[in-house]
Amino acid sequence: MDEKKEALEFSHRSVLFDECMEGLAIKPDGIYVDGTAGGGGHSFGIAERLTNGRLVAIDQDEAAIRAAGKRLEPFGERVTVVRSNFFEVKRVCEDLGVESIDGMLLDLGVSSYQLDTPERGFSYMSDAPLDMRMDKRKALSAYDVVNGYSEDEIKKILYEYGEEKFSASIASAIIRERQKKPIESTAELSNIIKYAIPPFAREGGHHPAKRSFQAIRIEVNGELDVIEPAIRDAASLLSKGGRIAIITFHSLEDRIVKQTFASLAQGCTCPKNFPICVCNNKPTLKVITKKPILPSKTELEENPRSRSAKLRVAQKL
Repeated sequence: MDEKKEALEFSHRSVLFDECMEGLAIKPDGIYVDGTAGGGGHSFGIAERLTNGRLVAIDQDEAAIRAAGKRLEPFGERVTVVRSNFFEVKRVCEDLGVESIDGMLLDLGVSSYQLDTPERGFSYMSDAPLDMRMDKRKALSAYDVVNGYSEDEIKKILYEYGEEKFSASIASAIIRERQKKPIESTAELSNIIKYAIPPFAREGGHHPAKRSFQAIRIEVNGELDVIEPAIRDAASLLSKGGRIAIITFHSLEDRIVKQTFASLAQGCTCPKNFPICVCNNKPTLKVITKKPILPSKTELEENPRSRSAKLRVAQKL
């Protein structure tokens, strides 16, 4: 794809943009990390608020890196674009000689570009090879999960990551169909899922394959496994008063963020009946958002894909 066209297509609407900028409380001379740069929308907002500060924009998606790099060119050396996973934020900062940061942003959603580019295999709305890898360098793809995992493993993934109540019948249908021939495309998989669930569940609401595709994508990219350790690493990098802002798009992500923030804000973990603290754990974060920030009515009207977004913010003590 032409790089200019790719950059334009990747510059999707940045969810909760104003709320993120406010939540980060950006200092003009601060050092910030956008761990999920995508097309560079949030990154652009951070960079334009800096004078002699610095932004490190990270993404694991090669197309995102090209698009973000193009979009952030006007800021010159103020911005460094790095292809990596936000899970590796400590190593990235170390490699760049950054000892501490004033803020980090994570947008855990799949970008509109990834969803709308059929050949990436993320969407149940088009026909493409089963892929779903955010980082093409990784070996595991959706094809491997669908055609290689056991029935119990598929059932567990669909139930836990997709919160799919028909996970057992879908997993059984996948095994049955792949015994005839490998399941190779998104359309094939979507069709199998559609007819594996009861007719009443296919009517209205979300597409019947939505939850299953989400679950397989999470498994392929190990999305939930990296959230807590990344938050803890970011918290260790934050300077006093620095902030971390995280946008989630489903309950599993939000629960991990909420619980990790709470853990880092708690400090002492001794039983309540202990007369004195013996664990010596000190709180490192203060939770700024007691309840998550949700998209405004205007944003929901302009960008329906923002409807499940939640923003949580915490500050280093």
